[in-house]
Amino acid sequence: MSERALIPVRMLNEWTYCPRLAYLEWVDGEWASSADTADGSRAHRAVDRSRGRLPEPEDVDAAAPPFKTRAVSLSSERLGIIAKLDVIEGAGGVVTPVDFKRGRRPHTPRGAYEPERVQVCAQAMILEDAGYRVDEGALWFTKSRERVRVVLDDELRERTTEAIEGLRAAADRRQRPPPLEDSPKCPRCSLAGICLPDEVNFFRNVLEPRPLNPADDTALPLHIQTPGARVRKRGGRLLIEAEETNYSVALEDVSEVALYGPVAVTTPTVAELLRRGSPVSWHSSGGWFLGHARSPAKRALDTRIAQFRVADDPRASILIAAGLVAAKVKNQRTILRRNWKGAEGSAATREAVLRRLGRLVEKAQQEREAAQLLGIEGEAASLYFRHFRYLVAPRVTMSGEFAFERRARRPPSDPVNAMLSFAYALATRTFTVALEIAGFDPLLGFYHRPRPGRPALALDMMEPFRPILCDSAVLMALNNGEVVENNFVYNGGACSMKPVARRALIGSWERRLDQETVHPVFGYRISMRRVIAVQCRLLARHLLGEIPEVVHYTPR
Repeated sequence: MSERALIPVRMLNEWTYCPRLAYLEWVDGEWASSADTADGSRAHRAVDRSRGRLPEPEDVDAAAPPFKTRAVSLSSERLGIIAKLDVIEGAGGVVTPVDFKRGRRPHTPRGAYEPERVQVCAQAMILEDAGYRVDEGALWFTKSRERVRVVLDDELRERTTEAIEGLRAAADRRQRPPPLEDSPKCPRCSLAGICLPDEVNFFRNVLEPRPLNPADDTALPLHIQTPGARVRKRGGRLLIEAEETNYSVALEDVSEVALYGPVAVTTPTVAELLRRGSPVSWHSSGGWFLGHARSPAKRALDTRIAQFRVADDPRASILIAAGLVAAKVKNQRTILRRNWKGAEGSAATREAVLRRLGRLVEKAQQEREAAQLLGIEGEAASLYFRHFRYLVAPRVTMSGEFAFERRARRPPSDPVNAMLSFAYALATRTFTVALEIAGFDPLLGFYHRPRPGRPALALDMMEPFRPILCDSAVLMALNNGEVVENNFVYNGGACSMKPVARRALIGSWERRLDQETVHPVFGYRISMRRVIAVQCRLLARHLLGEIPEVVHYTPR
């Protein structure tokens, strides 16, 4: 028989505040920091530094001297809960749990909100089960430096027991509570971008979602491609040492590290990055994504179970695959319509191509056979890339070394194909990491068939973004003159990018991710970097039955 997991008492606070928040944190293992959570951590830091010893229950009597002890961990098997108590005060044979809270005391009739009182009550009940006498609890608000008495009456005890039983039952049933509706609690919640409350509710009552997604993290990916470079850490900084130049960057400014070719990284550096939740990925010198390391975590097991169940259902998988292909073709059409620079017979050619792609979108949406869907995607790709040269500014010579007629992948035969392949490798890493964070197994897809080492789901989710992100980044680098013909090298029939070209394309890719866009379904403005995270979370919400369809990013 499996051992029952003890519920952390702070999760009872979250459950009382928002059941879905508690489920996401405790059952799914989700977490996102914010200014509020950072303040809370600082409020407890001083307490944690000064630990004490709690006397045995028989030593706490009316004749014993008063005492105060800090940072004590206790549990109750009967209640199935565990807590780290900030402060325990003892006097006259009675002990009092004191919980530290950031901010100021709220002016409410009972001196504090119910979630905080439930948390203290649970701590008191643990102490009672351990044999101590507890008459009341207390809350200490660090900003206003005020102490609030918590009365442990029957009503509060009953509410605390209900919270324990409610969270336990939801966890046992693997039943995620629904999101709050239009709640004022959501805008300041650090998990708003994971929970997606308004996005889920949008499909239930068509309320316009608020821009709840937290602002982009200021940390950004660090790309290192200088052959022979070495990455190590010193204090709170990463040092990048190369033959010709050395530089450093603060660890807190790095969201992930991407290494290209023969670049070394020390074990302590990898360990520190994993502790901070920053993945490390390895690419070949040509940009091919080889793999990555990230810290293991309890990540949304329910999402992975649902993914495997749907992937094993051909009818459910083909519905998702059809939507992905239709969205990709629609976005190819959008890129052509937006960026057409002109050519002989320009207007007529453009309109004919757009009409054909529009018909292929409709066919893909209705198709329910995998082989036919592949044919539609191939036909659209052939049409799209045959006219790709018309998207390049006239001043860029699309002849000679920059000649481009069709997509050639293995190996890339010309500079444009080399840039496209490199951009798709960047996207593969980006989507692999985003999907893992959202709780998925990137190896099991719905459209691309599983193959050892192939991140099929990452390739699935990339499809609508290939034109919008990858091709757009290539066009940006070409049209801005950031790459020139001598930035490439040929080996037989293969064309490869020199480091200067890779640097230029990486810069174009990162700028594209930072660009803000209006989400075509929800109407709020977010960066493309956040769009990827939102789309991965929305796929999870669909697989778990919270929204009726997979929502795709298809801008006008």
